[in-house]
Amino acid sequence: MKRDERSVENQRLIVRLVKESFRQHMFGYAAAIVSMLVVAGMTAASAWILREITNEFVIDKRIERVNMIGAAVAGIFILKGFANFVQAYFMSRVGNAIIADRQRKIYDRILAQGIEFYHSTSSSDLITRMTNNAQAARNVLDLIVTSYVRDLVTLLALIGVMVWQQPALSLICFAVGPLAIYGVNRILKRVRKFAAMEFRSVGQIIQVMQETAIGVRVVKSFNLEGLMRKRMYKAVADVEDRANNIAALEAVTSPVMETLAGLAIAGAVMISGLLVLQGGQMPGNIMAFIAALLLAYEPAKRLARVRISLESGIVGVRMMFQLADEPLTLAEKPDARPLRAGPGEIRFDAVSFAYQNGPPVLDGFDLTFAPGKMTALVGPSGGGKSTILNLIMRMYDPKSGKVLLDSQDISQATLASLREKIAYVSQDTFLFAGTIMHNIRLGREDATDQEVIAAAKAANAHDFIMAQAKGYETDVGENGGLLSGGQRQRISIARAMLRNAEILLLDEATSALDAESEALFRDALQQLTEGRTTIVIAHRLSTVHQADTIVVLEGGKVVESGPHRTLLNQGGLYQKLYEYQLMP
Repeated sequence: MKRDERSVENQRLIVRLVKESFRQHMFGYAAAIVSMLVVAGMTAASAWILREITNEFVIDKRIERVNMIGAAVAGIFILKGFANFVQAYFMSRVGNAIIADRQRKIYDRILAQGIEFYHSTSSSDLITRMTNNAQAARNVLDLIVTSYVRDLVTLLALIGVMVWQQPALSLICFAVGPLAIYGVNRILKRVRKFAAMEFRSVGQIIQVMQETAIGVRVVKSFNLEGLMRKRMYKAVADVEDRANNIAALEAVTSPVMETLAGLAIAGAVMISGLLVLQGGQMPGNIMAFIAALLLAYEPAKRLARVRISLESGIVGVRMMFQLADEPLTLAEKPDARPLRAGPGEIRFDAVSFAYQNGPPVLDGFDLTFAPGKMTALVGPSGGGKSTILNLIMRMYDPKSGKVLLDSQDISQATLASLREKIAYVSQDTFLFAGTIMHNIRLGREDATDQEVIAAAKAANAHDFIMAQAKGYETDVGENGGLLSGGQRQRISIARAMLRNAEILLLDEATSALDAESEALFRDALQQLTEGRTTIVIAHRLSTVHQADTIVVLEGGKVVESGPHRTLLNQGGLYQKLYEYQLMP
């Protein structure tokens, strides 16, 4: 993108950010802005009153005016101090509210995305946008308000004092303004580049940290500490280097501004001295002019650097809005309706599907899952078994064809009504931070403790839970890291049992269970699946032989279908798979 186009884009982002934030926090910003105007006015008044102080003390020498001037000086600074407090208080409150609001909106947008979005976006990138970008939005707004209200108004008020006192001298000072702007603009382009690179490097730090924490067993067992340390050190060094580059570029503006300001002030002082000593000018007027000039330096310097600071923050704002504007990979239809009640028949009607940039997984696929019955999906890996479950839960939409639940196209239904009908147990067991009781109760949040315990007993989890030091109040650790794989899986099964949904989807639900636990689970499964549409994926055929129908998939096609005994005598793929598992 060219520089002019980038500037226009930055202006558009700033206008959008201001519109969305100012409307919501109008009162807080109004209070802060009024306080800033008071600060600006009092700053100008503090320069102006030096005229009165100097003239009264040096020229007029009226003692009765001295007390009045002293009281005025005290009033100016007391009022300025109070206004600074109000400004800081409301800017902090509004800033914190903006961060919280932006983080809520970002999270809501992330939650609304389909599974495909998560596959194409790294979690470290999402975390960076959730934290750093929300803070960047606050910083940009703070900078806009303080720079273009407090600093700009203060500068204009002080310029007014200068022009009123010494118009000719003011022109000398104004001559340095264009030079300062030229020098600052030369720096902007490089700041923009380094700011974008710094955000990406922060994402790399988060990514390496995540991989270290989640994959610590692999890191340790394969002796990968050196490799991970190297990656982390590089990411940290990149952030440090880019932050130093930005700091150096921002610091460059100081000597530029100091030199130009010093020359302007020195020239003004020398000419002022001549005007007083040889030209008969009132010393109070000169003192007020010099005081206003000196006070104007800091807000002028901040205004000259505001574009550089904005460039650093606008990168984060741009990334935040990119995420907010990211099209939903799977969205609920505007006219979606809740699913009607029914027996629970699931039918695939000429369904074709392929993952992003991948080959077709299903092509014109037809299959009906009988209501209230248990259907098992078996076959070689890559045959489409998990894809079928994902399509039923509407984690993805078919490229063509329909998935029907009781003759209703699920793509036309509300997502909430669809997923309320489904309980799901994945082979990749996931537990949330918190206690065992909390994780099971997520299946149905209004369940009583007794119902949670009953579900745990049905999943053969109660005994190991009670063996823990705190029983059901035992903390599971990050992703259940304090429990074994089998224990985590039994908790996830209990969670699904507690949900008591009309449709039960089990994707390798017994993969982490030992033989004894699996046998107990099969007994519980008979009770759980009674009168409920159940679809089970299992590579261990001992888990599925009790299914009403076993569907054998290969290459996205149904190659066999029927009960266990029938398939076992057909000499087909199912029999071969069964015999392979019986081999010693």
